[in-house]
Amino acid sequence: MSVFGVGAAVSSKSAPERVPAVHPSAPIPVQGPGVGEGLRVPLGEGGPAVFPLILGGAEFGWNVDLESSHEILDSYVELGGNAVHTADRYSGGRSEHIIGQWLHSRGLRDDIVLGVRVGGHADNPGLDSVNLVRAVEASLTRLRTDRIDVLYLDATADRATALEDTLATAEWLVETGKARAIGAVGYTAAQLVEARIFSSAGYPRITVLDVPFNVVRRHEFDPDLRLVVGAQGIAVTPSHALEHGFLAGRHRSRARSTLSVRGAQIAANLNRRGSRTLRALDAVGAELGVPDAAVAVAWLLAQKLVTAPIVNAYAPDHVEELVQGVGVRLSRGQLADIARASE
Repeated sequence: MSVFGVGAAVSSKSAPERVPAVHPSAPIPVQGPGVGEGLRVPLGEGGPAVFPLILGGAEFGWNVDLESSHEILDSYVELGGNAVHTADRYSGGRSEHIIGQWLHSRGLRDDIVLGVRVGGHADNPGLDSVNLVRAVEASLTRLRTDRIDVLYLDATADRATALEDTLATAEWLVETGKARAIGAVGYTAAQLVEARIFSSAGYPRITVLDVPFNVVRRHEFDPDLRLVVGAQGIAVTPSHALEHGFLAGRHRSRARSTLSVRGAQIAANLNRRGSRTLRALDAVGAELGVPDAAVAVAWLLAQKLVTAPIVNAYAPDHVEELVQGVGVRLSRGQLADIARASE
């Protein structure tokens, strides 16, 4: 399967040259005018229209400073992106500060779909009514905004609070305009079924789900959870799309990994299976003329339940690599090759 670049032919003054048709699998160009503004998918039933690749802010304020973070965000928007995700616990809230400053300085709040994961900040831990409201208020302050478009409830941070109590608080947040839609992290299939029952009583529906999912973790998406998500029409926004950067293919030996947290996460995949997977991504990327990161994104978007992966970037050129994956359509043979390699 070949890929042809997107672009317009140069015309002469005497006779215009015919503009070639755009190949359906062509990647989004990283030079010239971006075409990503025309690519939008609904984020859940009745949800906002988003670019099918969400920019995550997990590295902002940790491995990426304020200036570089703003450059990454600018690059993402220039390429057509309009959805940004962060969490109150990322860098102790610094990620939200950085994104809030960017939204304010660029005047883009109304153009960006903002997703925020709450429940894990040390100051307001958990999903009980008091901490949930305080966490949202604190996030709104750091983000310099009056509403969160998708509020992700982090169940991994609180297994004790009753789901009904959390949803009752979420109802108040929606009614007051502080949150527009409700997402979930770490919820089981049974909890999603229970949440749908509560929605019939007037509580807000959970319309978005974040699961850690990628080509090397494809068997970790629980089958029961898949079934419920599909039946309820919940949008899946998988995090760890590149497995902490491993699937970008830049780190292939333990000698290059560091003693940092990120280095340890990458080193966990430096084994035979990981090497086979990278070689498969290499082969497909060479065939299509795109980097490994783009192939990893394209693989996720080829999965039936995935709406928009959440991706993190360390530099603007990483954003360009990732966005190319939105325009790539993998063939059945390519998907099979990647699946075999990642077994």
